[in-house]
Amino acid sequence: MTMTTHWPTQLRRRRSALGATNGLTIELGSAIGVARTSLAAFDDALCQLGVGDVNLIRLSSVIPPSSRVALSDRVRKPLGWGDRLYCVFAEQHATKVGETAAAGIGWVLRDDGSGAGLFVEHEAPTETEVVDLIERSLADMTRSRGGRYTPVTMHTTEATCTGDPTCALVLAAYKSDSWFPEVMF
Repeated sequence: MTMTTHWPTQLRRRRSALGATNGLTIELGSAIGVARTSLAAFDDALCQLGVGDVNLIRLSSVIPPSSRVALSDRVRKPLGWGDRLYCVFAEQHATKVGETAAAGIGWVLRDDGSGAGLFVEHEAPTETEVVDLIERSLADMTRSRGGRYTPVTMHTTEATCTGDPTCALVLAAYKSDSWFPEVMF
């Protein structure tokens, strides 16, 4: 199992200046799940990230203004049983011994300091393939929008199946909502 985060040198120096500190914090993490079925392996990875008891609402990967991306080994947002979690995620499964699974999320931010940007999520049998897909997708997506963007940053994970089905998961958690907001008396 490997987990890799690629922070370009220029972005490492300026990372704290990108995006407002009082805006949305998008927590990004990865996990490897293993279980007797592919679905249960996905669930195991979700549980490791601390989001196994919520409903995932998959987003189309646009990062709102005043956002910042924070790497985390576990989602720390307040989550209740069955809450809605707005997120972007990539998952890949390996079901045969020796087979690999890789997943990753890459992102760029507008170079104007607004904190707005784009995520892309990709899955493939290897981390090398995921990295290539992320770089090509973000190059095309930023070209079609115009403007200037920070260099590509990405977080990837790869795992090898050793018996039971294995799931490589990378997830970016935007925010959560309860189905039943507290009523004030």
